[in-house]
Amino acid sequence: MLTYPEIDPVVFALGPLKVHWYGVMYLIAFWFGWWLGRLRAARKDSGWTPEQVDDLVFYIVLGVVLGGRLGYMLFYGWPRLIEDPLMLLRVWEGGMAFHGGLLGVITAMWLFARKHNKPFFEATDFLAPLVPTGLAAGRIGNFINAELWGAPTSQPWGMQVSCQVAPDLCSRVGSLAEGLYSVPVHPNQLYEFLLEGVLLFLVLWLFSLRPRPRMAASGLFLLSYGIFRSLIELVRMPDAHIGYLAFDWLTMGQLLSLPMIIAGAILILLAYRNRGNLEG
Repeated sequence: MLTYPEIDPVVFALGPLKVHWYGVMYLIAFWFGWWLGRLRAARKDSGWTPEQVDDLVFYIVLGVVLGGRLGYMLFYGWPRLIEDPLMLLRVWEGGMAFHGGLLGVITAMWLFARKHNKPFFEATDFLAPLVPTGLAAGRIGNFINAELWGAPTSQPWGMQVSCQVAPDLCSRVGSLAEGLYSVPVHPNQLYEFLLEGVLLFLVLWLFSLRPRPRMAASGLFLLSYGIFRSLIELVRMPDAHIGYLAFDWLTMGQLLSLPMIIAGAILILLAYRNRGNLEG
């Protein structure tokens, strides 16, 4: 079995100001997405300028941060938000929901497309291969924060977590005889890093190297992410204050991913019915 390395979530502190790894991961994600967007725009057939990529990233930052935080509080933290409304502002403590961020990004893409007089799905198809790098960085942030663990496991890669670092985890799954570490659990954040981050990036980036029908890349992103997330949720512990929604296995993450799978399949079907409209 593996042991969680107990990473300090604070990179450094200057008096009362603390810089958290969780926030640094988001900065890395936005920078890497900007860099990849510039690479895509440099292609002769892209139809994008570097300045449009810069503006795109600005809209994405607003959509991810505002949508992700609001989505988390609405989908997962509503009771706590009612008790402590200022919790909405404490982003450095963790608590960003992908599905909320997705809704925020969709709204941001609609505004961006209107401003630059581009079809909505041209913008989302350009963006789709860039998103998984941000997801990967976010999951590393979850790992550093010692949050979003999976269920107990006997697999050799199961991870024991210090009860001092994650007391809530030990109270939910139990601790070892000496009471210092949790029973081994799935390192769910690393599963998501590999599937939703690395693998999804490779799938979308390679898919987008050739011209594809408009909506195809957007549909492939929605379909693939929805499937990957639903599979990972099978070994992820649900939020303690929500639990399983039904059947002792259905989680909020799976429920929110189902519309993505359906929408992704529909977009791919519509895209390939209209093969004449190709994207770069």
